[in-house]
Amino acid sequence: MPQTFTLAELDAAATLLRAGGVLAYPTEAVYGLGCDPHDRAAFEQIFALKQRPATQGVLLIAADFAQVERYIDFANVPAEVLTQVQASWPGPHTWIFPRSAAVPDWVAGAHAGIALRVTAHAPAAALCRAFGGALVSTSANPHGQPPARSAQAVRDYFGDALAGLLDAPLGAQERPTTIRDALTGAIIRA
Repeated sequence: MPQTFTLAELDAAATLLRAGGVLAYPTEAVYGLGCDPHDRAAFEQIFALKQRPATQGVLLIAADFAQVERYIDFANVPAEVLTQVQASWPGPHTWIFPRSAAVPDWVAGAHAGIALRVTAHAPAAALCRAFGGALVSTSANPHGQPPARSAQAVRDYFGDALAGLLDAPLGAQERPTTIRDALTGAIIRA
């Protein structure tokens, strides 16, 4: 079984992430799988766990805007767009931005942009603060299966193949966050 952490053990969970481990953690609606976005081996572990094509890309979740700003190509983002997005954060809103050179290619997959969220969900935000940056966030489930909504569902899906699990409450959202294109407002995932 994965090493299980409580909210009182966030520093140990962050250490596991910094050491290249994959951690399941609660988000607004479902458990997510996360890792250091700059650790390609950890990232590849996530896609092996999910049995999902790496071309699909993932989003990054953060505790505050400072943790995601390095990933945005500000030269291609109008000021009013940035103001609108920042007004929605922290919150259950994921926005796709033109990506900067700081985004590893494997994180974006076949996409030109990068999906980012500054979360208001306290356990996920606390994990990002303990880690010291944005984390990969993709639903904790094998490709084609429903996302895990409990720590036990995570264990059932992944067992010993998963390094760590932050056992903490989910947020109140019924469904994963809406993903919108920051420049056009188009809904990518409702």
